[in-house]
Amino acid sequence: MSNSNSSRIRTIFRSKTTKALDKVEDPRETLDDSYEQQVKLLQQVRKAVADVATAKKRIDLQGQEMGSRYQRLGEQAREALAQGREDLARAALERRALLESQVAKLQEQYTALQNQTAQLQQRERHLSEQIAAFRIEKETIKATYTASEAQVKANEAVAGIGSNMNDVGA
Repeated sequence: MSNSNSSRIRTIFRSKTTKALDKVEDPRETLDDSYEQQVKLLQQVRKAVADVATAKKRIDLQGQEMGSRYQRLGEQAREALAQGREDLARAALERRALLESQVAKLQEQYTALQNQTAQLQQRERHLSEQIAAFRIEKETIKATYTASEAQVKANEAVAGIGSNMNDVGA
């Protein structure tokens, strides 16, 4: 095989290899996509924290309302007794006892939401730290890949110049 034929084969091979590599997904894009997915997950966790805080506030408001009703029922029971109406006092105290069980359930829900908030906030902190570390690593890998890519292109250019010189020499 002559030197010019081998040179043409190298050029064709290089061209085909370059086209094949162009079709391969760029790892820099893959890293950016992974980073974006992690950021979206963090946003979802933050939204969940906000949703739980809203639910806690709603329960807190309900608790305040029930506390006011509880006091009013106590006052109604005292007034009914003062007027000699034991039947009305008993009815007010029964409603008040029912309200106590509702308040207890509300307190359980509030405690559960507090625990959930703590877990979500811990998850948010952990995820934020992971994302920050990943971002640094991602940028390092991207820079290394870009530098390697430039080195390969420089080597190809030098090899191309060398083979062209051989062709000229032949």
